[in-house]
Amino acid sequence: MNITALIMAGGRGERFWPKSRKNLPKQFLSLTDDGKTMIQLTVERILPLAKMENIYIATNKDYKGLVQQQLPEIPEENILCEPAGRNTAPCIGLGAVHMEKRFGDALMVVLPSDHLIKFNKMFLRTLQDACHVAEMGDNLVTLGITPDYPETGYGYIKFDSQISEGRAYAVERFVEKPSLETAKEYLAAEEYLWNSGMFVWKVSTILNNMEKYLPNIYQRLKKIQNAIGTNEEEYVLEHEFLEMESQSVDYGIMEKAEQIFTLPGTFGWDDVGSWLAVERIKRTNESGNVVNGNVITVNTHRCIIQGESKLIAAVGLEDLIVVDTQDATLICAKDSAGDIKKVLENLKICNRDEYI
Repeated sequence: MNITALIMAGGRGERFWPKSRKNLPKQFLSLTDDGKTMIQLTVERILPLAKMENIYIATNKDYKGLVQQQLPEIPEENILCEPAGRNTAPCIGLGAVHMEKRFGDALMVVLPSDHLIKFNKMFLRTLQDACHVAEMGDNLVTLGITPDYPETGYGYIKFDSQISEGRAYAVERFVEKPSLETAKEYLAAEEYLWNSGMFVWKVSTILNNMEKYLPNIYQRLKKIQNAIGTNEEEYVLEHEFLEMESQSVDYGIMEKAEQIFTLPGTFGWDDVGSWLAVERIKRTNESGNVVNGNVITVNTHRCIIQGESKLIAAVGLEDLIVVDTQDATLICAKDSAGDIKKVLENLKICNRDEYI
């Protein structure tokens, strides 16, 4: 069975403002020392498993040029341009109907474009195991991440260690982001995984589940599928996609479906959700700082400072995020990193779109 991959690359990356902007969101930025962008690393990571011509990119229509610029090897017809953001269920469905049209049925690996992974070989082995479980039946397989600290910013997967399929365990339920005390309990219980948002299933399996649990979205997807390759394709996509409800695949399908399995992953995963992730990605210096650009620090500790050519002199600072770009500078307490989105909300209210 053909192995295909859908890489979801339509997000705005608002918590990485001011580097991440509407015209250059997070997945198209480089945050690692090798200079490769996150979407380039995602494609590179999956290539041993899926051929380049079997990799699809689902993105906002505004980002098609960026995808072509950064991933020139991806066939143009494999760049699926969403007319507007409708969350992960319509996005995945769009990929699935294109794959079904081309292959009939295939294994489908779904990956976000803005995650980083340290141990690629371990990741691939886990994906291969997931493909085996997905191919065995009508199984929906998700990759869970074995937690090593009580994280409150992720959803969790509760699995049943007594029911397994190969290395995969049956999923009991999906759990929303917990409080710190609850997260500590999950860590101690050893039966909870972080929900990574990475999935493997057969194209037929996910479409059958969409037909069952999201019938309105499914019917519109089939109209889009029937128009693929015709003169009506762009018009039908625009009309039908905009009429779909915004729905996540987690809530719309995974929390309701049967035959769901999860594989615990220990491959150095990071979802790069905010500027705090930079500390996990890059080494800190002897003062606990992560600095990039033209930066001088004096008596400054545990700070994340990202600059460009302009000199940044930091004196007597602790636990701050400082990000300087050509037209905007962010100064933020590390424990307020989750509030960076509120800056963009204020900018929208003030009609200062040039900074968004």
